[in-house]
Amino acid sequence: MLFAGVNGALPSQKRYSKTWSNFRPDMGFHNLRHTHALQLIDAGVDIMTISKRLGHAKPDIALHIYAHLFQKDDGKAAAAINAGRIARGADRVQISRFVPF
Repeated sequence: MLFAGVNGALPSQKRYSKTWSNFRPDMGFHNLRHTHALQLIDAGVDIMTISKRLGHAKPDIALHIYAHLFQKDDGKAAAAINAGRIARGADRVQISRFVPF
């Protein structure tokens, strides 16, 4: 929640960080951004939306920072490939997991 001053301006990020560090000295204010991003990733939100919410100019910034969090399971991708193969009648081989070369 943000509160504007009497002149309508928002406090600086530095002021929020200082106030937060007085409240939780064991956890930096910037950690809240990472927590927010992690929760969005866990909820299955796409990288474009996450990037916009974090204020990144381009989605590759968010991908660079959070790509490792997307590498949990490729079962959804394998299921999509299998569904497409079965729909085309190519159901002899089932793909269970992607193995990079």
